[in-house]
Amino acid sequence: MLRLELLSLGLGIAGVTAAPAASAATALKVISYAQTPNGFKSSARGWNSFALQANPSAAPGFTFDQAHVLTQCSVLASAPFNGQYDTCSLDSGWSVGDHGDDFGRLIYDDSVFDIPSLASSLHSQGLKMGVYVVPGAFINDANKTIFGTNTTIGEVCTGNEGLARCVFDYTRAETQAWHNSVVNLFASWGVDFVKLDFVTPGSPDNGQSLPTDQSGTVIAWHNAIKNNGSQIRLDISWKLDRTQKYFDIWNSNADSMRTDQDLNNSGSSTLVSWGTVQRAIENYRQWIIAGLQFFDELNVYPDLDNLFSGNPENISGLSNGQRTTVFTHWLGAGANLILGNDMTTLDDFGKSLLTNTQALQVADFTAQFPMQPRNPGSGGQNAAQLQAWIAGPSPSGEAVVVLTNLGPDNGQGGFNTQTSGVQTVTATWSDLGISGSFNVQDIWNNKSLGTVSDQVSAQLDEGASVLLHLTSA
Repeated sequence: MLRLELLSLGLGIAGVTAAPAASAATALKVISYAQTPNGFKSSARGWNSFALQANPSAAPGFTFDQAHVLTQCSVLASAPFNGQYDTCSLDSGWSVGDHGDDFGRLIYDDSVFDIPSLASSLHSQGLKMGVYVVPGAFINDANKTIFGTNTTIGEVCTGNEGLARCVFDYTRAETQAWHNSVVNLFASWGVDFVKLDFVTPGSPDNGQSLPTDQSGTVIAWHNAIKNNGSQIRLDISWKLDRTQKYFDIWNSNADSMRTDQDLNNSGSSTLVSWGTVQRAIENYRQWIIAGLQFFDELNVYPDLDNLFSGNPENISGLSNGQRTTVFTHWLGAGANLILGNDMTTLDDFGKSLLTNTQALQVADFTAQFPMQPRNPGSGGQNAAQLQAWIAGPSPSGEAVVVLTNLGPDNGQGGFNTQTSGVQTVTATWSDLGISGSFNVQDIWNNKSLGTVSDQVSAQLDEGASVLLHLTSA
């Protein structure tokens, strides 16, 4: 039995003696990640502007323009980050919103951005450039000829999806030609990452009138990236359909896919709420369960949306224990580590958390083996307030285990329990689906817990968790 002493982070956690081992659980199916459709072997790490755009009172010094974005992203290129997070991603608002160039391609709003010069500046710092797009061409560009063709946009793109854009006919070769022309333009600017939003089925209408099925846009963007030959990541969102038909499409064409809606507290003085984090973790649980059902290997990484662990509670909306738990779950999932924080107001705790060497090594492992839920006491995979997760084990016997107390359910966590205060969380080897002896490292306390052969256990306050790295003894 393992006893965890976890007081050093100030998370309100104490060591306990674990309960007896539960009955045997169902067999563990180890799922892994393989190379993505556009050639990546790890998820993206970086920063995205949306939370600061949506929550201006949480970052009163931020304006969405080139100078302020460079200030934010330059933090990624300096100590203590030193390029560990390398993507600087602009969200909605960088481009002209009602028309494109002479060929109907997206153009940047030159009153706030010069995308080629921004990309050049970022590249000089070892960083990558990301932009935001939505499906379709502009309705106002219907009479413009698609680059390299004699076909106008209006001949292959009709109707109104509610975002000043028409809906493409993805059976037409000219539709692919339009996408090719946009990706070629982006590549010439130096774009390395494309966030494709409002993809359906899955994305809520959000006040728009979205077409029922825009999965064709994901295929077209992927093919355009492949045709260009540049290594550009394609991230798709929002909360996307997880039935096998569509999961197959996402898995075959995108490098990462959103598992939930936006997490930010739009218009609030803080960036996120704990209840929203509970929802995000529950949506990842549903995503990986679907993945386990349909695949032995996944070619698409999960995107749990922006990560808000860097700022203190008065800005992030999360306590130190909750900030740690957010980062722990994003790490365990092998998810995109895209920070939504104000990088100019990070505190020492946030910097230490996000640049923890052992934690980022865990991220390297979970970029190959994502974690899945294994309920304490049964080894089931239901939503639970007191939850255990395991990533792996790999063929060499390496694994990652997370124990967490998500706190009372706010109605979005899926577990419908309201148990408050410190709780004991125990996961036996049977629960986790493993056997044998493992050397166990407590990541957040940088402490070896010795050789363990039966179970792990901890007392965890609401919102607290532990992150354990296991290697075969």
